[in-house]
Amino acid sequence: MSKFLIVVDMQNDFISGVLGTDEARAILPNVKEKIRQAIGNKTIFFTMDTHQNDYLETVEGKNLPVPHCLHESAGWEIADELLDVMKEAGISPDKINKNTFGSVSLAQTLKSLDESEKIEEIEIVGVCTDICVISNALLIKAFLPETKIVVDASCCAGVTPKSHNNALEAMKMCHIIVVG
Repeated sequence: MSKFLIVVDMQNDFISGVLGTDEARAILPNVKEKIRQAIGNKTIFFTMDTHQNDYLETVEGKNLPVPHCLHESAGWEIADELLDVMKEAGISPDKINKNTFGSVSLAQTLKSLDESEKIEEIEIVGVCTDICVISNALLIKAFLPETKIVVDASCCAGVTPKSHNNALEAMKMCHIIVVG
């Protein structure tokens, strides 16, 4: 049986960049420690919100007209503090680019891995709790309904504290275990 840690969108634009928040900056040390603890015990995947130069012409761009996480920009990169933990352990991060809130590719990858070796647990951390964390948690739940899925609230931040809490409650209702 295997375990996974999914680090959702811990990218510069969501931490200190154009969509950064105090809450996202505050969870950075918690996420760093979570990664440190996972090394050697869990397979770690990083999702990366990834947009192109035509972002403002997309549905998301029309609803959130703030260009962010443009492919290969500094804001698109995963926070150095998190990558440094991986580098110290001699591990290259597994990154999954996604152009929308949830990653079907991530869910399909996990389902395929589960078919070859049963996944015991998938833990999810990152930003934004109320957009990409909940979207990925529910997608994974749809692909792997019998797998234990855990979200660590102390390693997540939402657009606002209220929407963060609302998302945590919604995930609980969908049988996702919320800790922290």
